[in-house]
Amino acid sequence: MSSFLVLLRHGQSQWNLENRFTGFKDVGLSDLGRQEAEAAGEKIKAAGIGFDQVFTSTLERANKTARLALEKAGQGDLIASMAAHDDLRERDYGDLTGLDKDETREKYGAEQVHIWRRSYDVRPPGGECLQDVVENRVRPYFEAEIKPLVDAGKNILVAAHGNSLRAMLIILGAETPETINDAEFPTGVPLVFEMENGAIKKRYFLK
Repeated sequence: MSSFLVLLRHGQSQWNLENRFTGFKDVGLSDLGRQEAEAAGEKIKAAGIGFDQVFTSTLERANKTARLALEKAGQGDLIASMAAHDDLRERDYGDLTGLDKDETREKYGAEQVHIWRRSYDVRPPGGECLQDVVENRVRPYFEAEIKPLVDAGKNILVAAHGNSLRAMLIILGAETPETINDAEFPTGVPLVFEMENGAIKKRYFLK
């Protein structure tokens, strides 16, 4: 039984544009971000992928991206049944939230900031590491709500954030804690997994 699982990072947010740590802060999309979300929908439509269910985080930038993409893909009827949950939110950056990334590097040093951003198991002050996102939030939610639909051969869209989607790559077995740093999620570009009986057969971005 073959199906599609599509992971979509939200379009550029206002704080992405301003180079700030965003985390749980509910920041809206920039003008470019809205365009990226609509372009994602057009790519999904061109690929001929129709969804059975859509999941998103409760943060506006992911929610809005899903809605704009679905409308452009001609699947706006799915918006009413879209499942939004806190467990799919971005990683909590704690005390770094709202800070300019370049100014933070100047204050704490580039190496320390790189560790906070990319280490699997080192938390920024007052925040979450990626391991927390994987084990405390995304894995339990994925296994309870999303995996049964994937295993049943349903086509699923997950619109979320860079770190909650990177967590999903680990949960899917597509990446490991050792390789996850090399896995990039451009804003607004759908990552497609072609699935067969719950196993990954192909993985590619819709360009």
